[in-house]
Amino acid sequence: MLSLPNLLTLSRIVTLPLLAFLLWWPDWRFGYLLAFLLYALMGITDYFDGMLARASGAVSRLGIFLDPIADKIMVATVILVLTAQGYLRGPYVGDMHVIAGLIILVREIAVSGLREFLGGLQMSVPVSRLAKWKTTFQIVALGALILGGAVHGQPCHSVAEDCGTLANQWIHLVGLGSLWAAAALTLITGWDYLRVGLKHMD
Repeated sequence: MLSLPNLLTLSRIVTLPLLAFLLWWPDWRFGYLLAFLLYALMGITDYFDGMLARASGAVSRLGIFLDPIADKIMVATVILVLTAQGYLRGPYVGDMHVIAGLIILVREIAVSGLREFLGGLQMSVPVSRLAKWKTTFQIVALGALILGGAVHGQPCHSVAEDCGTLANQWIHLVGLGSLWAAAALTLITGWDYLRVGLKHMD
């Protein structure tokens, strides 16, 4: 049952407390650098566990169960800790960037519930190409926000702050832009899932 792909998936779950710890100190740039490296390593294991499972024919029910859970709790952990430490803030709109993170979290919870409902009806919803793009933007967004903490430190909240020009925090701005792109795709793909589910509800 605990094949190599499943062990890689489990490694992402058990490493989450360390990732949260490294992100907990908003002024600790070296900690954010370590967090970025750990986040990248977790992303690599996410790629390889699925590839190895398919290549070796070792796709298991445990892996099918754990993989989406590992992805969702990693995303939720990073979004919540970055929000708490002020990294989902930016120029012009300040805390409003938290809305993008909230959209992503609400969608993940709703789609999980919908998948459970459809699973009881012996139905599955295939992952669309837009959903894959959503995941890509999401991964880039969170990675950039973490890396921005390592390179720039805490982000400026407004242009008026004495922290240099916006160009000096471009990595953080890339992260916020990608987060909004992921949120937009989240709404589109979430509606696609909901539309399928509604067809099977009384």
